[in-house]
Amino acid sequence: MENKSNLKSGEFLVKEIDKDDVFIPEEFDEEQLMIKQTCIDFLETEVFPNIERIEKAEEGLMPELLKKAAELGLLGIAIPEEYEGFGQSFVTQMLSSEVIGAGYSFAVAYSAHCGIGTLPIMYYGNPEQRQKYVTQLATGEKLGAYCLTEPGAGSDANSGTTRAVLSEDGKHYILNGQKMWITNAGFADIQIVFAKIENDRVYSAFIVERDFPGVTLNPDERKMGIKGSSTRQIFYNDVKVPVENLLGERGKGYRIALSILHMGRIKLGANVLGAAKKAIHESVVYANERKQFGRLISQFGAIKYKLAEQVVKTFTTESAVYRVSKDIDDAITANMADGCDKGEASIAGISHYAVEAAILKVYGSEALDYVVDESVQIFGGMGYSAETLVEKGYRDSRINRIFEGTNEINRMLVVDTALKRAAKGDYDLFGEAKSLLDKIDSLRVSDVSGLDYYGEKKVYVKNFKKAILISVALASDFFQRKLAEEQEILFNLSDMMMELYVAESTLLRVEKLESMKGSAAVGIYKDILDINIYDAASRILKSGMDALNSFLENGNREKMTNAIDILTKVQGVNVKDARRRIADKLIEDNAYNF
Repeated sequence: MENKSNLKSGEFLVKEIDKDDVFIPEEFDEEQLMIKQTCIDFLETEVFPNIERIEKAEEGLMPELLKKAAELGLLGIAIPEEYEGFGQSFVTQMLSSEVIGAGYSFAVAYSAHCGIGTLPIMYYGNPEQRQKYVTQLATGEKLGAYCLTEPGAGSDANSGTTRAVLSEDGKHYILNGQKMWITNAGFADIQIVFAKIENDRVYSAFIVERDFPGVTLNPDERKMGIKGSSTRQIFYNDVKVPVENLLGERGKGYRIALSILHMGRIKLGANVLGAAKKAIHESVVYANERKQFGRLISQFGAIKYKLAEQVVKTFTTESAVYRVSKDIDDAITANMADGCDKGEASIAGISHYAVEAAILKVYGSEALDYVVDESVQIFGGMGYSAETLVEKGYRDSRINRIFEGTNEINRMLVVDTALKRAAKGDYDLFGEAKSLLDKIDSLRVSDVSGLDYYGEKKVYVKNFKKAILISVALASDFFQRKLAEEQEILFNLSDMMMELYVAESTLLRVEKLESMKGSAAVGIYKDILDINIYDAASRILKSGMDALNSFLENGNREKMTNAIDILTKVQGVNVKDARRRIADKLIEDNAYNF
């Protein structure tokens, strides 16, 4: 068994993982829990009491809140101490991102500043740029924004037309163009701007100060949700940007943009956890107060189903989030041991786990959409009232499937990146698949009768991997390079991979938790795992069948779809009683304590 720090991105498809090679949230140390509590206290004292003022986008309020967060060190968690930060691990950064994720519009402004508004300079800047800008961003003296999207360039980011031309004296780049959907634009002092130098076909990146002459802004956009965050268009008209403000090398901007998007995606996976837990809290408190037909609605089976499913989706997402977060920490440590500085080591570690970042972005944002939708349903008519927090959570959630690359783009990335990593030799995906296909005629339903609880679940997860390998290999062989054009099939394959990664993460978490706390402490978590594996099996089966039925013909279709059917067989689970036990704990605690 290789150490988890050596696990390649996407390698979970072919490798068996041990519980001791994953990190679980129950392992947070005292310092991490103190930082978590600081974030909770900040939301309770500064954000939640001002939600209505934030929603109305009161002038000056958001930057004021960000500067108050800076006083507690919350803007510098990811920044090394030499640049006025706290220098915390990636797991700790994700934990703070999770907690602040409950803060509605504030969470968006905070995440944009701390992540995409600051870290490009930390990761790609030279020492002078870091000293000048990162220190100010970490302490809240300056606030940041990230300027990539243009009116004609959304998902196809590199098709933007913003240009930079070197001045005759060679001291400045003259910047002209337009950016849109820029978070924090209304108050950001420092902007990371992507533009093409001269006739370059790819972007370069620049550090632009708001006060540079020629930088102008439109009024704030009116949006469906996250109304308290400032979102504007920014115009650059002959803006003179000092040559020393070129970020990284010429023509490397697109690489910077992609790397920062990986980081944004993975942190969004943490953000949605906080939002989901907040929505679940609102749901159960209301269900424990609202009476219909002479009973609290929390006593009805239909409501218990919703509450339990909210918990299952949140707990499983959380399991995956912190698993890959620790993998990234280990990669960063290894990179630094190889001589990289903290910035280089960090972005290399994050970028490496591109498959998992895309998985967390898609799975987490769609899990949150379910949670907030059912929160409104539990509230009934009151949930449709703008007076309730669940109404705000419902509207705010929708942007997460568009942020940081749409879920459609990310679904394709999951498969495309995994295949590219395999082609590079990071792991033998096609060799493993060929071995399975050679033995397809002898495939039988696995006998799990003599196995213990975790042994049985591991057989199911191993079989899920086989089903995916077969499906991916068949699709790759049939379509060859044209697979990229078969988006529906890529979505099927991606959904299979996501279900696998989350199910395996949940299995390893529960198994490790039992080894730490004993079997009596994990009964409710086994219920969560039972439901997740049972449901994942049917979803993987459906996606696999949809994919293979789309291109296989005649006898081969029947043989291969039969194989997928065999590999997704699991023992039946009394999901009704399992969900009721989960809901009963939530109802009794009147809070999310999982």
